[in-house]
Amino acid sequence: MSYDVHVIGGGLAGSEAAWQLAEAGLSVRLSEMRGGGDSTPAHETDRLAEMVCSNSFRSDDAEHNAVGLLHQEMRDLDSLVMRAADKHRVPAGSALAVDREEFAAEITREVEQHPNINVVRERINVLPEHPTIIATGPLTGSDLADAVAAETGQDALAFFDAIAPIVHRDSIDMDVAWMAARWDKGGKDYINCPLDKEQYAAFVAALVDGEKMPFKDWEQDTPYFEGCMPIEVMAERGPETLRFGPMKPTGLDNPKTGRWPYAVVQLRQDNSLGTLWNMVGFQTKLKHGEQVRIFRTIPGLENAEFARLGGIHRNSFINSPKLLDGELRLKSKPNIRFAGQITGCEGYVESAAVGILAARFAIAEHRGETLAAPPVETALGALLNHITGGADAETFQPMNVNFGLMPPPPGRAKKADRKRAYTDRARTAFSQWLDQSRITEPA
Repeated sequence: MSYDVHVIGGGLAGSEAAWQLAEAGLSVRLSEMRGGGDSTPAHETDRLAEMVCSNSFRSDDAEHNAVGLLHQEMRDLDSLVMRAADKHRVPAGSALAVDREEFAAEITREVEQHPNINVVRERINVLPEHPTIIATGPLTGSDLADAVAAETGQDALAFFDAIAPIVHRDSIDMDVAWMAARWDKGGKDYINCPLDKEQYAAFVAALVDGEKMPFKDWEQDTPYFEGCMPIEVMAERGPETLRFGPMKPTGLDNPKTGRWPYAVVQLRQDNSLGTLWNMVGFQTKLKHGEQVRIFRTIPGLENAEFARLGGIHRNSFINSPKLLDGELRLKSKPNIRFAGQITGCEGYVESAAVGILAARFAIAEHRGETLAAPPVETALGALLNHITGGADAETFQPMNVNFGLMPPPPGRAKKADRKRAYTDRARTAFSQWLDQSRITEPA
């Protein structure tokens, strides 16, 4: 073995883990099957850290939002993913969205050019015997998934994840749509397409009646992840569901009427040129022809040209609370660590964050040291605690980072101040942990 740690999977978690290991002076073999003759149902390129569902890292507000807090903690740990995201961000109000092509190109270049990382385009089908971080994401190759199942005796859980369409900006009718962020927060960063009550009712009916992609036999009983529900599945839950979800009109004054629309479709910039816009919350399993027909009934999108239509794929993850220890090691085979979405964390930043943690635990172990887990009062610590024992193993489902994973702060702060109480406490706890666990560069 000519390397210290083997990282399997070149997504956000694997790329982040490899980078952290290499920056600490460890030699890394990063195995990625894309580019070696294999691909997945969702990926379009062989670039590392390709973002397939959305170009958004969600809120960047570190004072009032758990995701924004996680962003800051990752920046404090010199995250490659956050550095690239900050460099290639595009307007998205208070959210952090990126040009996904430039972002992936940046990560690929930095990882491939690192002297301590050897990127190998290969498929790994068995569990290695040497120190390894498995970060194969929600689309783990079947042979490796079978190897994990054989080792643990646990069937992999699975859920569907869906991809939202992307529209060419110059095909949107701005005489109908307008630019604004909700409550005018963060600038005029979203394109808003308004629907009146009659248009909304017709749109919901079309979603429910539209022809969907058929399921394969092995997909029939796979549940959806609540945080990435297909638009037509939400519509089936009741005619008003979308108006309280991705088509919520509150806080969006239509300058043409001076009123909130009955419902609204928002589009978010998807690349730095501003030529591509993502339909927010419109992940779907409608057939492609149906998507074009139905989405062109949205006011402002009558002549929409789609750079990418929506799709759907099955995601898999392990029962981490039952199978992993507090350092993300497989209890039955502790030379193996897991990171990213395969652990049951949900979201780009959450995946990369767990990649950082897996790498830092591996670095400490390589040096014969013990790294204390970040406090549960921090975003990183809360996420780690959830997937390694805080969640109920019997009902475990993918989870985004949120304040509900942290213990409530003491006292009875007003609702407006409660989020700030979480983040103030988290910053103090994280700073103390970082001072005690800072990883130095190799001599």
